Amino acid sequence: MSLRGVWQLQKLVVSYCDWGGSSRGIRAFMETHLPTLKESNPQLEVVTELIRGQHPNLKGFYRNKNERVVCVKNMTPEEVLLHATRLRNALGRKVIKLKTRHVTKHPSVQGTWTTALKL
Repeated sequence: MSLRGVWQLQKLVVSYCDWGGSSRGIRAFMETHLPTLKESNPQLEVVTELIRGQHPNLKGFYRNKNERVVCVKNMTPEEVLLHATRLRNALGRKVIKLKTRHVTKHPSVQGTWTTALKL
C-alpha cells in the first residue's frame, strides 16, 4: 500500500528449496507469476533465495525498518501470489490490539447507547 504516494514495501525475498515437496507451489509461482509481478511493480526489489532443506517463505522488508515473514508451505502458486500481494499492500506496521471497541478522544458522559433503553 502506498502511504502519501510512496509504496512501503521495499524488498521481497522469496526463499525456497529446489528439491523439497513443500516448495512445489512456490517453484511453480516463480515460473509463472513472479515475472509478471516484477514487471507490474518496478518499485519493488524481488530477490530469490535458495535454502535447501527448509520450508518456503516470503519475507517483506518495509521502509519503516519492519519485516514480515509468511510461510507458504504446501500452497498453490495462486495462494503464494495472494500472499505476495498482501505483503505488497501492507503498510508494515505492527498489529496493535485495541483495548475497547470504541476509540474516541471524547467519551460520552451519558454512557453508551443501547436498544434496551426503557423510558
